[in-house]
Amino acid sequence: MAYKPTAQTMNHVVPKLRVVQWGCGNTGQVILRYLDQKGAQIVGAIDRNPARLGRDIGEVAELGRRLNIAVRNDPEAVLRECDADICIIATTSLMSDMYPLFEVVARHGVNAISLCEEAFYPWTTAPGLTNKLDKLAKEHHCTLSGSGYQDVLWGSMITALAGASQRIDRIEGVCVYNADQYGLALARVHGLGLSVAAFDTEIAQNQGQPSYMWNSNEWLCSQLGWTIKTIGQRLVPITHPEDVFSNTLNRVVPAGDVLGMSAVVTAATYQGPLIETQCIGKIYVPGDEDCNDWTLRGEPETIIKMVRPASIEVTCATIVNRLPDLMAAPPGFFTTDKMPPARYQTAL
Repeated sequence: MAYKPTAQTMNHVVPKLRVVQWGCGNTGQVILRYLDQKGAQIVGAIDRNPARLGRDIGEVAELGRRLNIAVRNDPEAVLRECDADICIIATTSLMSDMYPLFEVVARHGVNAISLCEEAFYPWTTAPGLTNKLDKLAKEHHCTLSGSGYQDVLWGSMITALAGASQRIDRIEGVCVYNADQYGLALARVHGLGLSVAAFDTEIAQNQGQPSYMWNSNEWLCSQLGWTIKTIGQRLVPITHPEDVFSNTLNRVVPAGDVLGMSAVVTAATYQGPLIETQCIGKIYVPGDEDCNDWTLRGEPETIIKMVRPASIEVTCATIVNRLPDLMAAPPGFFTTDKMPPARYQTAL
């Protein structure tokens, strides 16, 4: 069973966190480096990519030394053998795909936190799966949660700004990121490489599949004490008139096919304020760059623009900084809207 601090132990030195990394692709490798730099003890690594299996994680993450931990594709064995406190999962974007991963980690009594965007606030988009996981985690005395980029830059940063508002009529947010940097799971939900017709059938008309801002809007409403009256999304494919090579797909996306999408989520509340957010995830062409811009309209009007935020680094740093909060949280599926704002951790 994973170590969980108590009121008696919180004021004493606690053991170094023992962490398993599940998913050792682009983001997983950054997480491994950050864990190592913060002093966490990496005790296991799980991946299914044949190119990484059997390799030492020190080599995979380019740490400059071996850690004598091999990447394996046997989650049951890794979790059974390594006596981990936490498993960080950087694999998929939807709770339907995440459920079996969360389930196996919880059965071993290990706390887990995921970059799965829907896991950030899945209570209404995947209520059945989330409640089953909540029950399982409580039975095994561990905590499950989701975090990442949205935790701070779409979440607590916005609620902090709201604390300087007398009246909020409307919150608007726009985020742009390179969908070619996050692996195949994100590429699939953004429709990378599809024809426009296939995008319409597989992505745009699949309203049961929430875009990333959907769960973030619900997280914000939970934090601000607002009750959602209606919520909906509009998914629009993004194309380019010339061929564009995709590193993730390892092929050229022909001119006119889908490079990504714009997702606009609008949430109206019973209290009156409206939240409209847009995330644009696409394969970049020359001139494209990341952004994260927010406006709180009301009294006063507050505007914040982040120029070229380092999206992958922010994503990975946020989830690593969240680990002590995960350890301190009660058992169950416990979303970060109920945790303190993410804080910088000098060491783990």
